[in-house]
Formats: sequence, C-alpha cells, structure tokens
Amino acid sequence: MPRRRSLLLGSLAAPFVLGARGSARGQPGSPDRAVDLELILALDVSRSMDAWEQELQMRGYAVALEDPRVVDAITSGPLGAIAVMMFIWSDYHIQETLIPWRVIDSPESAQSFAQAVLEAPRRIYLYTSISGAIDFGARQFGKGYTGSRRVIDISGDGVNNSGRPSGMARDEALTQGIVINGLPIINDRPNPFPMRQPPLDEFYRDHVIGGDGAFMVVAEGFEAFENAIRRKLIREVSGRGDGRGLAERVAPAARPRGG
Repeated sequence: MPRRRSLLLGSLAAPFVLGARGSARGQPGSPDRAVDLELILALDVSRSMDAWEQELQMRGYAVALEDPRVVDAITSGPLGAIAVMMFIWSDYHIQETLIPWRVIDSPESAQSFAQAVLEAPRRIYLYTSISGAIDFGARQFGKGYTGSRRVIDISGDGVNNSGRPSGMARDEALTQGIVINGLPIINDRPNPFPMRQPPLDEFYRDHVIGGDGAFMVVAEGFEAFENAIRRKLIREVSGRGDGRGLAERVAPAARPRGG
C-alpha cells in the first residue's frame, strides 16, 4: 500500500492541542464535553491476522480517518465534533486500548489521530472473542464525553470462538443504548480452526450488529479494507445506517493492466 507522506509526517503540534482541549474536561468536578458521537473502533488481532494483514488494517484506518470526506462528515454535524477511541481484541480476556478517547473536530485533529494509529504497537494473539470485545467496549463510554449516539465499530475476519456467545454480549450492550456496527473482512486464507463456520457476513448480521440504525460494510479482502472503512466511517458519523443490518460490499480496487 502506498505510503502516505501526510500520515508519516503528521503535525507535531496537534497532540498538544488535543491534550489541552481535553485537559479541562473529563476531570473530577468538570462537565463532560458534548459531542455528536462517541465512537469506539475495535480491531481484531487474532491469529487469523498475519502481520501483513494487520498492517493493512491499521493503515486502512489511518488513511480513512484523515480522508477529507470523513473529516467533512465529522465537522458537518450539529456540534462538529466526535470523540473516538481505539482498542484491539482477541481472546475473551485480551483487550488493549491503543488510543484513549480523543476529540476529532478538524483536519488537524483527524491527522493527529491517524498518526497515533500508525505509531501504535502491533500485536497478534490467538482466539477471536467478539463477545469480549463488545463487553469491553460497552464499559468505555461516559469517560469525559457525552454524545447523542454511542457506537462500537467491530472489524474482524472470524466468528466468535472464545468467551460467551457474541449475541448475548450484543443484546446486553443494546439495553444500554449502544449501537454495534460491523466490518467483516472476507478473505480466502485457510481457517486456522478447522471447525465448520457460518459465512462471516451472515454471522455478523445475526450475532454481532444491532441497535438503532445498525449496519455493516463487508470488505472483500484486506486490500478492500481502506475503502470499506472510509465508507463505513462516513455512514457512522452522519448516522446514515439503514436500520435493517443490510450490508454494503466493497471489493478491492481494480489493478491497472500491464503494470
């Protein structure tokens, strides 16, 4: 994937601006900052992800987050700001926060978040506990920000095979007013777990996504991830879910011939 110069250079001042903006809020005795959306990005780092695929996933998020179309969707909201955090997940007991809550309300703050994604550590664990990811994500809301919507964005390439059933965790999260959207990644790599599994998009539809306006975008291969997450973020930020869990499918961009 081409290296984006703007992502690698980033703005050195932006993290300090964000830190100053957030330091006055979320402290004991201070009011939460109002935002249009509290968004959690939850990334699968189970064994089915090799190092190359994980890098495509991370860089896909970074490039999408600073895309002008995504930034425009964010700044066009009633308050022009969203709060975002990112964590990785694998086994039922393995979740790690990569980027704590930050506000994105400008191209500079979006670029700062994208740079933090590029600089975050890479991990690979073993199993796939979507239920553990949902349970962990549901506990992260209400930490310094108040949004009119709360969304957990689950991306991964496998069905739940660790911890309690993902549908049970989803249903509990829905009672808290949380929306769960999905970005299943379909690929043709051999499954490290030989047990028979349902199609991934059907599993996400039936056992992962839920809530008011919930939807999923299916990435047909890791090469399609960057485009898929960009389109998904625009829909999430603008609240344009269809509410029926219908999936948009995104294929890899066609390669030029004779190259």
